[in-house]
Amino acid sequence: MSAAEDRPGVYEIHIHGYPTSQEALALQHPIERLLCPAPDHVPPCEIPWSFTLAGGEDEASTALVLGVYTSRGQAAQVADRVRTLVGETRTGAVSEGEAGEWEELVEQYRFEKGLR
Repeated sequence: MSAAEDRPGVYEIHIHGYPTSQEALALQHPIERLLCPAPDHVPPCEIPWSFTLAGGEDEASTALVLGVYTSRGQAAQVADRVRTLVGETRTGAVSEGEAGEWEELVEQYRFEKGLR
């Protein structure tokens, strides 16, 4: 693994195939428990994460987007765990995210790591 692949950054895990935003948002809590099984733990979380929604390829499809701030390898591992949780009926994809669109993740990472 190269140093560039090991350097943390923003990654997006898109979970496609929800007809409504409410159905996509209902998946947030199970994914939260997957990423953080003990919500009352002492911070920080191992991997900073957040959610948003995105439109699918057609107007009737919504995707839940999980943003994570971690290395490429850890992002792939998280995506695998999420795929196992949601099942094979949903498609998922991992891609690099734009730090500007996920500012809270970048700030959380910097704060928790003591970076300025």
